[in-house]
This record gives sequence, C-alpha cells and structure tokens, in this order.
Amino acid sequence: MFDSHAHMDDKRFDKDRQEVLKSAKTAGVNYIVNPGADLTSSVKAVNLAKENEMIYAAIGVHPHSAKDYDEGTEEALRSLAEEPKVVALGEIGLDFHYNYSDKESQRRAFKAQIKLSKELKLPIIIHDREANQEVFDTLTAYEAQEYGCIMHCYSGSPELAEEYVKRGYHISIGGPITFKNAKKPYEVAKVVPLEQLLIETDAPYLAPEPRRGRRNEPLLVRFVAAKIAEAKGITTEEVIRVTEANAKGFFKIL
Repeated sequence: MFDSHAHMDDKRFDKDRQEVLKSAKTAGVNYIVNPGADLTSSVKAVNLAKENEMIYAAIGVHPHSAKDYDEGTEEALRSLAEEPKVVALGEIGLDFHYNYSDKESQRRAFKAQIKLSKELKLPIIIHDREANQEVFDTLTAYEAQEYGCIMHCYSGSPELAEEYVKRGYHISIGGPITFKNAKKPYEVAKVVPLEQLLIETDAPYLAPEPRRGRRNEPLLVRFVAAKIAEAKGITTEEVIRVTEANAKGFFKIL
C-alpha cells in the first residue's frame, strides 16, 4: 500500500513514531509521503525521509501558515527541493474554513508556490477547504497540472472531480469515505477512474471507521482502500495494487 499523505512529523507521533512505522510496514504499507505544512515541518519531513526508507517528503506552506510566506521561505524551499527524496511541493492551497491566515495571504502564497513548482519541475499536493471553485479556477489559470497535481483528501463534488480528471489530475481519498452518511466521497470514488485515484490517511487526522476520533496512522489506509473497492465493485487488493502503482508513477519512485 502507498499512503500518499501522512504527517509523520506531527508531535503526536513523537513517543512511538518508529513503532507506528513498523506496524504500517507489517500491515503492508510500503511507501508514505510526508507533506510539509510550513518551513519547520518541511525540514522535519525531509529529515524523516532521510532516516526512514519508506518515507518520502513533500515541502511547502499550508494555507494556515500562508501569512508567513516570504522570499526567505521560498529560498529555503528551493534549497530543500535539492534533497533526493523530495518528490512534491505541498501541501499548498486555500482554506476558507479557519482562515488562520487572511484570504489575500493565502492567495499570494498559493500562486507563488504554483509558480515555484513549475520552476522546480515538481508536482503539487493541493489542500482545498471551503474554496472549491476558487482553487479550481486558480489551478486552471496557472495550468498547474503541468508536472502533476493531487487533490488531497478531496472534499468537492463528484462533478468537480470529473473536471479535474479531464485535466489529468489525481484525486486522493482519505478516511472520510468510511464515515457514516459520507455520501459525497463515496460518489467521487465511483466516478473517478481507478487509474487517477490515490489513497491516504492524512495521519494523525481523519481516522477512518472504526477508529474515528482517535489518532490516525498509515496502517489504517487499508480501510480507505476497502471502501473504494466497495464503491467500485472490485476487490480491495485491486484498489491497493493500482493506487500504489499510481502513486509510484506520480511521485516518480522506482
């Protein structure tokens, strides 16, 4: 299995990180991409990738921290991008639910990092919360799919997912697909071709049923795969096999 998005640098793993990774490996998780949320966590992601064979890093500034994005941050990201296990820029995007950074700062950091991804020839991982149309419009205007684009823990409509699919984007599905009454992610899983789907945990957040409300971790990505399999009427093993191949191809991991 390939967990395409897990924050293993999070402090909630400080006491047992290696045990969590070992359990994931035993459960069949072979690869994890650890995205950055700010410069500090991006550095941590890179260091974890250096220390753990199964982990790869993405670097970037999340919309929550967009107000802190400046030329120094961008230069530091350029430097980090030279590390061999950095496979993407992210997670970046817009979050109009919490607005921890004002909207204009979010827009500025988002556009700057799309441009940076093109300069670095790296794919991007997108965070989109309550900004579906603006995120779509921005990505379209900047032709952000040039080097690949993942809609992380996708929460938009099936119709919008189909528009992303037409443009070659990948849709990543996480724990919410397993929640009771979670109709939208289930419908998304039905309409998106398996070849453009990825699975993720977003650990330590969004643990799937039956662990909802507790700390999430990579070994639980199997529950996401099982729910996608149910939606598509195929086996869990096929979902695992194809999504792992999809992620390896997307992140250019041999």
